[in-house]
Amino acid sequence: MMPLITPISIVLGIIFSAYLKDLSFLVPWLFAYMTFEGSLGMNVKSLKNALAHPFPVFIALGILHILMPLWAWAVGHVAFSGDSYIITGLVLGMVIPTGVTSFIWVSIYKGNSALTLAIILIDSLLSPFIVPYSLSLFVGQKVEMDTSGMMSGLLFMIVIPSIAGMILNELTKGKIKDVWKPRLAPISKVFLSLVVMLNGAVIAPYFKHIELKLIFTILVVLFISIFGYVFSFIIAKLLKFDREMVVTLTYSSGMRNISAGSVIAISYFPSSVVFVVVVGMLFQQTIASVFGTFLDKHYNQQVEETHRITG
Repeated sequence: MMPLITPISIVLGIIFSAYLKDLSFLVPWLFAYMTFEGSLGMNVKSLKNALAHPFPVFIALGILHILMPLWAWAVGHVAFSGDSYIITGLVLGMVIPTGVTSFIWVSIYKGNSALTLAIILIDSLLSPFIVPYSLSLFVGQKVEMDTSGMMSGLLFMIVIPSIAGMILNELTKGKIKDVWKPRLAPISKVFLSLVVMLNGAVIAPYFKHIELKLIFTILVVLFISIFGYVFSFIIAKLLKFDREMVVTLTYSSGMRNISAGSVIAISYFPSSVVFVVVVGMLFQQTIASVFGTFLDKHYNQQVEETHRITG
């Protein structure tokens, strides 16, 4: 249902923007809850295993925070030369941490779930340092930023809830995951929808007059997002990773925690930056679904070729 939930929520946010726009102060709190609930399945063992074999983690972080921000920055300068706010939005959309929902897609397509959890956790813990300083590096001279405020916001929304969830999971020896996570998860889905609606309310003014630049911006964000998956897949194949690792790297490096990005954008940037980031929500889950179908076909074709050669 994820490919449907986010676009519908954005549309509802735009329609009811008059009632929702003053409630954006709730977004960090809603997001902190979502992060906490998502972290109840994380454990120290996954983190230790990832740190014991860190190469895939380094590759994922390199794609997430070096390759993709550079790609977004380059495409932004070609497509929107001189428009510092749109370029900032494109870069911000690519420097935010990997998406928590990548774990769901990796599980569906039989990737390495433990490694995915470790990448999510490590990237989340590093985000208060990576996000502000990456933005400073790429666009800091052109756009005013509250770096310390951004760091404290990321600590509140991602790092502290992640650590709290993981500690509770460890202290209860996994029981909290089995008992409370199923009860808290539905609330998390409602909160996700609310966060997206509130983001939709913030960007509603842009949809009052549909202009060519708005449509072009949406297409550019889509183009950049698709190549996050393409680059991750190609790099994993070049490194001769097996199917499990290819699936893991494709999703953990291709997806982004756009909800977190939109909260940062709303808190510290003008609405034109928010618009660019939030647009990514429109099709992130749809792209993930399409790439899942591609991965299935790719590996089924390989199996068929192997059977043909050997049999």
